[in-house]
Amino acid sequence: MTGSTATLAGRHALVTGGGRGIGAAIARRLLADGASVTLLGRDAGTLQATVQALREQAPAGAMVSFVTADIADAGSVACAFAAATEQAGPVSMLVNNAGQAHSAPFMKTDAALWQRMLDVNLTGTFLCTQAALPPMLEAGWGRIVNVASTAGLIGYGYVSAYCAAKHGVIGLTRALALETAAKGVTVNAVCPGYTETDIVRDAVANIVGKTGRSEDQARAELAARNPQRRLVQPEEVADAVAWLCQPSAGAITGQAIPVAGGEVMAG
Repeated sequence: MTGSTATLAGRHALVTGGGRGIGAAIARRLLADGASVTLLGRDAGTLQATVQALREQAPAGAMVSFVTADIADAGSVACAFAAATEQAGPVSMLVNNAGQAHSAPFMKTDAALWQRMLDVNLTGTFLCTQAALPPMLEAGWGRIVNVASTAGLIGYGYVSAYCAAKHGVIGLTRALALETAAKGVTVNAVCPGYTETDIVRDAVANIVGKTGRSEDQARAELAARNPQRRLVQPEEVADAVAWLCQPSAGAITGQAIPVAGGEVMAG
């Protein structure tokens, strides 16, 4: 999954949550593979800064742009996809990366937190996929990659709402893969373990605040879940996503692939 050539030249990828972390790494990798890339997020300032940095690395013929949207709002998503299509043509690769995690004991998980985790992590994936799928079906070619989590494959304590949402993303991935299997569109998920992102930095701060451990101790506690005893890097997740987007990955669909150093072994 390493190296980069213009295997995706002429294709348009849209990456949600593309302004930073895993999303920005995915955008950078798809751009290196020749795709035009649209970043979607809520913070225009962050998106603009990332787009500016990516443009300096863009190969000839590849465009980089951004659109803003609330992925949990159907109207906002529709407007963003229309703008992205006008800028760079129909979306042929969708990476549903935007997500949010919040920890709380189950009995302190209120209905608002529960709904927020479902809205951002599951409903957002549903709405963006519904917006992207019609032109893929019309073209007879498409790639949908959902950035889920190992929390979509196993349980983690104190994040029940997040786990439920990510399990839902895996179920959606598998169901849609069957619907599109004979139509040239593949649907897969990558499931990172603890990754060097803002979400993990927030988790570290939460551990420090609640337990009194040092930041290094908190990071080591999270990294210890990975048999490699380290945090996954965003670029490693991006490599897995880019591989699934390749034309040569056409036989791979309905899969949930852990990127977690052996923490979870899919059977």
